[in-house]
Amino acid sequence: MLVDRRGRVDEVMVGDAHRVYLPDIGRQRAGSGRFRGIRLIRTNLETDPKPTLSEDDLTDLSKLQLDMVMTIGVNAGGFPGEIEWAHLLPKNPDNKLWRTFRAESPEEVEVDYDIFIKEVEDEFQRKADELYETGSDPAMLVYVTTPDGRNEESELEELHQLCHTAGVNVVDTVVQRRTEIHPKYAVGKGKIEEITLQALQYDCDLVIFGQDLTPGQLRAITDETDLKVIDRTQLILDIFAQRAKSRDGQIQVELAQLKYRLPRLQQKNTGMSRLAGGIGGRGPGETKLEVNRRRVRDRIARLENEIDEIAKQRQQRRKRRIQSPDPIVSVIGYTNAGKSTLLNGLTQSEVRCEDKLFATLRPTTRRLRYPEPKDIIFTDTVGFIHELPPDLVKAFRATLEELYQADLLIHLVDISSDRFEDHMATVNQILRELELEDKEQILVFNKMDRIDEEAARSLAQTYDAIPISALNLETTQPLIDELENRLLRQNQRERAQKQTREAEWEKYL
Repeated sequence: MLVDRRGRVDEVMVGDAHRVYLPDIGRQRAGSGRFRGIRLIRTNLETDPKPTLSEDDLTDLSKLQLDMVMTIGVNAGGFPGEIEWAHLLPKNPDNKLWRTFRAESPEEVEVDYDIFIKEVEDEFQRKADELYETGSDPAMLVYVTTPDGRNEESELEELHQLCHTAGVNVVDTVVQRRTEIHPKYAVGKGKIEEITLQALQYDCDLVIFGQDLTPGQLRAITDETDLKVIDRTQLILDIFAQRAKSRDGQIQVELAQLKYRLPRLQQKNTGMSRLAGGIGGRGPGETKLEVNRRRVRDRIARLENEIDEIAKQRQQRRKRRIQSPDPIVSVIGYTNAGKSTLLNGLTQSEVRCEDKLFATLRPTTRRLRYPEPKDIIFTDTVGFIHELPPDLVKAFRATLEELYQADLLIHLVDISSDRFEDHMATVNQILRELELEDKEQILVFNKMDRIDEEAARSLAQTYDAIPISALNLETTQPLIDELENRLLRQNQRERAQKQTREAEWEKYL
């Protein structure tokens, strides 16, 4: 039977010799606290061995978030015999999920139920408060490793950085090693049940998967856990939605979000309906997830038209800059490499820069006053990241169009990162995709102040790079000198080519 907190019997179920099937009691918690507000009590007709809670009982306890479960044995005379009962536990050093008790008969259970359940819920809340700061969004991070050569440690570090940038406090990280991603749940079915119980222990309703989930996986996981589930792409989109302040940036983010969500609007489920706000739900707003597919497509078409208009306006501004005799230098690099800091130092400007991923979302242009007649126009671009969501690449391709007009690229690398080589490879891969791999580059190793100076100079020599610290302008003088030399050589080549063309034209005449 199912009994509520007032002692009233809500349901009575009769099973067979093997098990009792519970009725559908809904997926939302019905109690006033964190638990369901219902206890499950059942009889066990086996007298030998002693009655014990089955695996099904403990699964129901955790998955349905019941107040407790109890099994009562029946003695030879048909009267209540020994009992065993259990309740869930908050996070603890031993990682125990529940606590069990035994007694000779139900009469020996001297527990004031109201006091008991309040103390259990208060303990859950106290433990949860110790795990994360009030005001930030608590979440569990789930990552699946497969034997595909990925660097688990570095990818987890980047995921934690993304969560920090999004304003998420990761209260626990669950890592599962598998030969391949589970086609339905990404992780195994048993791990899904564990995640559900741990989310209850942490009092968090948000689970972030480090891999991108298919629409089917997203629906299956949210249906199974009754939690709000987002993946890496949604997390990145949320960061862009938080940081996009200009009209064109907001349009591009909304377009990327709608394109991502369109195939996930086939069915309305708990997970998607919960994306009304908070992490993973910013941008278009709560009503966007309730509209039908036709209206979403119409909205996408309107946004694409607006982006085309914005692109035309940006093209006009670029044409005016191209007509200027001043050379254009674009600063590129992996996200959080220090591009905006370098731009601020060289041009004495105040472009927003933070120790977070994607601090810059729109191209920023500044002038560097040079002791020659020509100035240098610097442009700061959005940071690159590996496996950037395809829709986001398309939406922000316009911001990367600045690179096509650049005379020179500064490829800035965070040399203090253990993954600096991977970051360099990611940037070069994106440049190849943009057909910009032949654009002249200066490789610059930033944040040399964070590692041993000799090691920084040795690495720079190995990769033919210039070591600097963007926070120390004195270290940037070799970069300025190299810029001057490169641009001077480009100017000389252009003059020589012009003279050659004029000479050929004179011969033709």
